[in-house]
Amino acid sequence: MDFGKILTAMVTPMKDNSDVDFEEAGRLAKYLAEHGSDGIVVAGTTGESPTLSTDEKLELFRVVKEAVGKDVIVIAGIGSNSTANSVALAQKAAKTGVDGLMAVVPYYNKPSQEGLYQHFRVIAEASELPLMLYNIPGRTSINLLPETVLRLSKVPNIVALKEAVGMMDQVSELKRILPEDFMVYSGDDSLTLPMLALGCSGIISVASHVVGDEMKKMVDAWFEGDTKKALQWHLKLMPIFKGIFITANPVPVKYLVNTLGIKAGKVRLPLVDANPEEKEFLTNLLKRVKEG
Repeated sequence: MDFGKILTAMVTPMKDNSDVDFEEAGRLAKYLAEHGSDGIVVAGTTGESPTLSTDEKLELFRVVKEAVGKDVIVIAGIGSNSTANSVALAQKAAKTGVDGLMAVVPYYNKPSQEGLYQHFRVIAEASELPLMLYNIPGRTSINLLPETVLRLSKVPNIVALKEAVGMMDQVSELKRILPEDFMVYSGDDSLTLPMLALGCSGIISVASHVVGDEMKKMVDAWFEGDTKKALQWHLKLMPIFKGIFITANPVPVKYLVNTLGIKAGKVRLPLVDANPEEKEFLTNLLKRVKEG
């Protein structure tokens, strides 16, 4: 399965009382599909997965897939630091109509590379859906090494990796040793173009919530061979790629989504909303990028 080139790690809209706003989630998913996204990742870190219940996640999977239909890939975030819980959620998610699953490296436990291999293997074998691995050492404290990804690539339905390690040498090694059809996606907006240059498949983006059309122009230019144009877009978008992480994700992007007229709402504790200074910075940043 081809997951596409731009996938958005979607925020989870919340009502004023912090309940999930499922109706608005469907509306946001449609908006993203109309503004550059080939696919949507639901209940990932940007979707505040640590504070979502299993029932909330499953309903989000159903609602988002129903909203975007067959033309847009929906990937369900099912990973946790409990293999058993991840397996159970994978099995339930497979019944909601989603197209694939994503599982993050277990956080806090600090497993060995063998432990990581066994964790992901067991999750993959719990469902027939294609599985994407997610490596983000800055949040998990463990780096999923290229050699372990190579082992996992031999599990039939492990087909992709979201790589947010931030080291191009590691990305180069991944592309050197992995099968050509194994998809590697950037997990950092600012590294989209550098990773495309290394032969990666695309980006799992946060910024695409607000500059999805512009990112599509950048990515399309790259794949059409217009590297100069792709670079111009990369440089133009760099301020927003970096600026939307002025405080903990997804606080900034959720604020900006609200400014678009989509009711993303607030974040759940322990996260708190952007302060007035951050809001002013973000508003001006998006305005400059859109007008510049």
